[in-house]
Amino acid sequence: MMIRKSGKLFILLSFFIFYCLCIRFSHAVDTITQDQPLHDGNTLISAGEVFELGFFTPGKSKNRYVGIWYKKVKNRTVVWVANRKNPVLHSSGVLTINSTNGNLMISDKNGSNFMVTNDSATNQTTAQLLDSGNLILIEGNSTNHEGRVIWQSFDYPTDTYLPGMKLGVNRTSRRKWLLTSWTSEDDPAPGNFTNGIDSDGLAQLFTWRGRQKYWTSGTWNGEIFSLLPEMRTYPIFNYSYVSNEDGTYFIYSLYDKTTISISVIDVSGQMKQMTWLESSLSWYPFWSQPGVACDFYAACGAYGICDGSTSLCKCLPGFEPYSGRDWHAGDKSNRCMRRIQLKCGNEDGFSRLNGMIFSAHARVLKNSSLSLEECESECRRNCSCIAYASAHDNRTGCSFWDGELMNLRKISVNVPDLYVRLAASELDPPTDSRQQATRNDTGKKKRQQVIIAVTITISILLFGSVTCYFCRRNLKPKGNQERSQEVLLHELRNNGSDDRESINANMLREGRRKGLELPLFSFATVVAATDNFSPTNKLGQGGFGPVYKGMLHEGPEIAVKRLSRSSGQGLEEFKNEIILIAKLQHMNLVRILGCCIEGEEKILLYEYMPNKSLDSFLFDPTKGKLLDWGKRVHIINGIAQGLLYLHKYSRLRVIHRDLKASNILLDGEMNPKISDFGMARIFGRNESEANTNRVVGTYGYMSPEYAMEGLFSEKSDVFSFGVLLLEIVSGKKNTSFYHSDRSLNLLGYAWELWKDGRVSELMDPMLGDPTSSCCDILRFIQMGLLCVQESAKDRPTMSDVVSMLSNEMATLAANPKQPAFFLGRRGLEENSSKNRTENCSNNDLTISEIEAR
Repeated sequence: MMIRKSGKLFILLSFFIFYCLCIRFSHAVDTITQDQPLHDGNTLISAGEVFELGFFTPGKSKNRYVGIWYKKVKNRTVVWVANRKNPVLHSSGVLTINSTNGNLMISDKNGSNFMVTNDSATNQTTAQLLDSGNLILIEGNSTNHEGRVIWQSFDYPTDTYLPGMKLGVNRTSRRKWLLTSWTSEDDPAPGNFTNGIDSDGLAQLFTWRGRQKYWTSGTWNGEIFSLLPEMRTYPIFNYSYVSNEDGTYFIYSLYDKTTISISVIDVSGQMKQMTWLESSLSWYPFWSQPGVACDFYAACGAYGICDGSTSLCKCLPGFEPYSGRDWHAGDKSNRCMRRIQLKCGNEDGFSRLNGMIFSAHARVLKNSSLSLEECESECRRNCSCIAYASAHDNRTGCSFWDGELMNLRKISVNVPDLYVRLAASELDPPTDSRQQATRNDTGKKKRQQVIIAVTITISILLFGSVTCYFCRRNLKPKGNQERSQEVLLHELRNNGSDDRESINANMLREGRRKGLELPLFSFATVVAATDNFSPTNKLGQGGFGPVYKGMLHEGPEIAVKRLSRSSGQGLEEFKNEIILIAKLQHMNLVRILGCCIEGEEKILLYEYMPNKSLDSFLFDPTKGKLLDWGKRVHIINGIAQGLLYLHKYSRLRVIHRDLKASNILLDGEMNPKISDFGMARIFGRNESEANTNRVVGTYGYMSPEYAMEGLFSEKSDVFSFGVLLLEIVSGKKNTSFYHSDRSLNLLGYAWELWKDGRVSELMDPMLGDPTSSCCDILRFIQMGLLCVQESAKDRPTMSDVVSMLSNEMATLAANPKQPAFFLGRRGLEENSSKNRTENCSNNDLTISEIEAR
């Protein structure tokens, strides 16, 4: 009898354990359905176990909220809250799908319901938590998680900015993507502070306190925000600024996908970029908005500057405190007043303030070609203008202030000078700010003359020493001279012999002296990564040499370019690509990961692009069908953004000189990335064009002034972009011919169709029915023809091109002029008595060398 009872108890206990395991298993999933809601006490876990969703209680509160947090972070950090304003008052909450309309809702035992979503009109929906931290509502197949996304939490951010999330304005839905602080540490309800971008201003982040702007990140220059220099110290974030017909927004990703990093606006309105350090189990702030009392909005009032060491407020030159003395930050009983009131017109002047972070209350004049003197004239004509500054880091464009200057702070980083309007009598002679600048410049010139004289003397002594050194050195065996002359590295990765390590140590020191920023890989590592350059790993053949797919040990997939001894490109192009591309960071530029220099081997390692190059799709009768109009527009916009960065926003102003379809690589999501910088050249900020006797590039993409006279400029790249744009729209190569009698190339063919009003015939037949996108296609063809006009001055800049691409309402020039190289090479040869010899390679003339006339 006891045995029978024991057996029953064993069965009951086993059933109970099995039931508990089933209950736990049933909730260890990433989805919510009508049949499988989420009860308080259980959680959803994303497929890769990155994020977790469930009910939580913040701080000392007793209320329950639905939130998302990182699963692997020990101290729970909530990054999104579903019911900020509508807490559940006890632990009976349920997150479920409404059976009537398919919306995601929170209910409790009292019958209270809160709709998390209001976008669904069908009951066939499923909610899923993604590894990005995005909670999405899907309409369609709930079994395979396939269907249309009708709602996502990334469109409704709370106080945390995650990788992949947008901050800006959605032009389609007219919704703003903003961060909003919590009310307190215990209450996630919307607080007093919001952060995002002002769609009418520059590309920069603002924080608002209510409706008042009180902090700005400074303008985005393609690399960092100008007032957040800390971003350059930690280059782990890949920020991008996007402005097109869909919206204007910032978005960022992480170069290392395993890193956990978030941007948060806290309850005090302070913005922080924090990264989780597993070693210390804590969040590390990579950069943050200064949070001392002095830096908060109106802490010192109008025209006041806070001394961070003492928290005392001081007034700007030309102003004085009402009380006649400095005061503590936050004391609203005192503020600054002008000593002498303005009279407007030429009776006023401007005082220059150096290194000043200034208020966000700026009216921006978007004409970026205006000089600082023109900004002053514009401000002087407007009596309500009380200050001005350059709008961009390169001292162009204008920002004006019509109201009081708030939130001023003195910093050490290089920011545009601020010019504050004062009565002429308040200024030291000379009263005009430009004359004052001239006086300062005169002093600088005297100091420069002394420095130049000392520098020349030292240079002569150094030159003599170096000459003697090399004279003695030439009498000795050359030894390792050839090894050390090509130092192109920043970080050493080598496991060779002691002798080899000694050689590479010398190379490392020389490489650092040259400012190079790339790791050096051993040839053995590259051989292992490519399976000894196996033919099965070969991706293609370029003018540089063969390109192979590889895999670093426990690392990412890579593309390996091996310099061929028979290549038309040589050491100069190799060095040029390393020096240039290592300093450029943009989502539409390919990233270089390192290089290898051993003996005769010269190798470059890049991030691997699974979809190879644009020409492999564009000119392939099968793959071309995969490029619908939307993808082509996306690719065109990406190429334009990359070129604009090179020309205007990168640390180095770069002219690419070899832009073509085979140099546009496509990642897994068909995002375009400009590659091959071997022919690129750096321009000074004040240079507009340059001349060379060695013309290099690809036939069909070179501008006429470059091919014929050796002159190249930004407009040379614009010409190449125009050719590429017409190729993308038409699916045809420019170097082919489309009229047997007249030997027209693509440019000539497009021009003939334009003149005859038959330009729609240029559209790639693979795009199918042209009716829905006909107007867009015609507009793009017109832009292409504007870019390939014969005279460089008639072509738009890349800034103009990006503006035309992003603004459908922008008016284009009605009649582009006849393009250059109208007849193509065959037609020119038939009409010319001169023969030109060109050095070409097998990949559609990758390099041509022409002696300029």
